[in-house]
Parts: sequence; C-alpha cells; structure tokens
Amino acid sequence: MFTGIVEAIGTLVEVKSMGGGYRVRIETPMASELKLGDSLAVNGVCLTVILTDDGEVHADVSPETARVTTLGELQRGQGVNLERSMRMDGRVGGHLVQGHVDGVGSIEEMRADSDSHWLTIGYPTSLAAYFIRKGSVTVDGVSLTVAGLGEKQFDVQVVPFTWQHTTLGALRVGDKVNVECDMIGKYVVRAVELAGQGGSRRA
Repeated sequence: MFTGIVEAIGTLVEVKSMGGGYRVRIETPMASELKLGDSLAVNGVCLTVILTDDGEVHADVSPETARVTTLGELQRGQGVNLERSMRMDGRVGGHLVQGHVDGVGSIEEMRADSDSHWLTIGYPTSLAAYFIRKGSVTVDGVSLTVAGLGEKQFDVQVVPFTWQHTTLGALRVGDKVNVECDMIGKYVVRAVELAGQGGSRRA
C-alpha cells in the first residue's frame, strides 16, 4: 500500500527483456534503505525488490504488468517516480494507493496557470464510473485531485513543488501515463453493481 507521495525520482539504468517481461535497474539513493522483498512503487506500479546493489534497485516487470502499464515502454535514462510502501504508523499525505494500475491515460493538454500547471488526461471510458470531481486519482504514482471531469478526460492541477519533484514536469502532450482510480470508489461501484444483481447468494 502506498500514499501517492513521491519520495524520489530514480533513473532507469537498464531495461532487460526477460520472457515477455522485463528486469529493470533503477539508480536511486533510496537503494540503501530497501531490502529483498520490499515493495516499491515505480511510476505508480507496485514492484518487488529482488536486489539492491551499489545505489541501484533491481525489480522484475511481469508480461501482464508490461501490457497494462507504461512500464513496458520505459527507456534507459528515463526518470521514474519512486515511493516505498507506507508505514501504518505514519501520516497518509495523499490517499490510499494500491500500486495496481487501472488503465493507461494520455496527456491531451498542458497549460501553465501562474506557477502551477494544468494537465488534461484522456482515460479509457471503461474507467468513467470511478471518477468524481474533487476525488482522488494517481497519475504515474502521484496523488492528485480531479479538478475537472469529462466523459473521456479529466483535469488536474499540479502545484510547483510536485511539478519540480516528480516526473510530471517532464511530460509532453501525447505521453502515456499510468492511472489508478481511488480504491474506495472502486469498492463502492462494485457494491452497487452487486446490489443491482440482487447481491451475492449464499449456498
């Protein structure tokens, strides 16, 4: 479990193809604080640390994860947002994030507003039920608030600190991003679906 508050920007050192998936090496000062088996969100995708070595973290990206997220398109030298799994005794600065990407969105528009920036992000219509205005959304691992909502896109405003300390500031129109909808909203939608079907029946 994560919070969507990015701790560091890592640098992708290597992407190695492995049986339909990938093994990634990420350079980050956080490597010394991680150990074998730890969970690490990379651009909003929960990965398992398989090795830490000399300032680098190694993790495997499964074929399914490569297909349904942007991780399969990462390039060597690219920056990635990193967040360690949350501590249950700490503050949740963003919102509850699973690191399970719901879909891939695309940057449709970017515009400055004083020192902040607006992003308009297109999303798969299958996710429409999970968005609400002023609700939470995770974009490449960054917890943001849905400020505007359409049938196929949503708007978020990114404050200067987040713009400078995540990879969002490096995005360009047309870039793809990982989108995770609010976990609580997904459970609500599922409960309503089941209620409409008469609920689950007990044997």
